[in-house]
Amino acid sequence: MANQKPEIDKTEETLVEFPCDFLIKVMGETHDDFAATMVKIIQAHAPSFDASKVDMRASSGGRFISLSCNVYVTSKMQLDSIYRALSEHPQVKYVV
Repeated sequence: MANQKPEIDKTEETLVEFPCDFLIKVMGETHDDFAATMVKIIQAHAPSFDASKVDMRASSGGRFISLSCNVYVTSKMQLDSIYRALSEHPQVKYVV
């Protein structure tokens, strides 16, 4: 048994080296509190997230809004939690 290799948890494999700054893009229909709501969701998982690191753009027709958020993340689990929380919000159409 001493020669057995430890099992590798495939769920933790990633090409990203943590900690790092990570760009998350969120898109949804234009709504007055969309940006503020997305910032609160991110801050719930990354309390030090600075809202000034959000770049906001409206679609050409003004129906949609996209946010580019530069978030400092310390682990894959934290990043996955942020993506999951954003994706589950009813105002969000797309997260990359």
